[in-house]
Amino acid sequence: MFEQRFIVDAISRSAENAVDRRRFFRAAGLSGITAGAAFVAASATAAPAVAEEAGAPSDGAILNFALNLEYLEAEFYLRAVTGMGLPDNMTTGTGQRGPVIGGRAVPFKTPLIKNYAQEIAGDEKTHVAFLRSALGAAAVARPRISLDDSFTAAARAAGLIGPHDKFDVYANELNFLFGAFIFEDVGVTAYKGAAPLISNKTYLEAAAGLLAVEAYHAGIIRTTLYALGVETPAIYTTVQKISDARDSLDGTTDLDQGIGTAAVANLVPTDANGLAFSRTAAQVLNIAYLDPEQVTSGGFFPAGVNGTINTSGDNDTD
Repeated sequence: MFEQRFIVDAISRSAENAVDRRRFFRAAGLSGITAGAAFVAASATAAPAVAEEAGAPSDGAILNFALNLEYLEAEFYLRAVTGMGLPDNMTTGTGQRGPVIGGRAVPFKTPLIKNYAQEIAGDEKTHVAFLRSALGAAAVARPRISLDDSFTAAARAAGLIGPHDKFDVYANELNFLFGAFIFEDVGVTAYKGAAPLISNKTYLEAAAGLLAVEAYHAGIIRTTLYALGVETPAIYTTVQKISDARDSLDGTTDLDQGIGTAAVANLVPTDANGLAFSRTAAQVLNIAYLDPEQVTSGGFFPAGVNGTINTSGDNDTD
């Protein structure tokens, strides 16, 4: 009975809706009367260790939101180092599966940067596999992803290029690093913001592991850009413009930080207490959609993300 209670409790916390719960029950061999009896027994004898707040997203919804972001990062990095993205069998799931527009191999000239990119690409692919495995039949499909017009829009918003210019993130390794900088810091703040909402301790531990890896990635990108800035100080200015652009999208609070200047490094963005800061899912989507208003698509996800967490915040102050 303990095993059944554990399984049912995990399913109930992780499934996004009743349909997902039924799928999980079938996968676990708990169907019909058996599942119902186990659920009643669990409810009657074991209260959740952490009560979920009313209206709070389920663990499954949070993991699927993270999966959308991991799809984006995996497709970005894999194309940069291999010229190809995720295999088809890693992109299926619930919701509308979409294509990836843009992306190709970067002509890396620095072995160190290429090796960094290869390692990160491998990590992001593994993250996709891990989240899909954890979610099982409830995993969302890869949404439509833009890796061309989105970067141009982001570069224009940051003032890196003119209103009619194009920004090719795959043209050279420096452009690639600027593109990676857009993603990595956002991923860290997304996992930090989601952690308090996760009820299941097993998934919370997994999220902590994902957060740590994304933080390592962000540190690599920030450090590499800072080192390049020693010879080319304009890099510091460019990175700060990208940071300011992110800040203009996710609300009025000045959270985002660049990498510093030639005189003072800022490789680890922290608050006054030396802690990494958080973003809500809505704030993350403001950046991913490249829109300060409340919308459900745009930017890197032209048709939106899959899952129940899919709407950005209303941060437009105009």
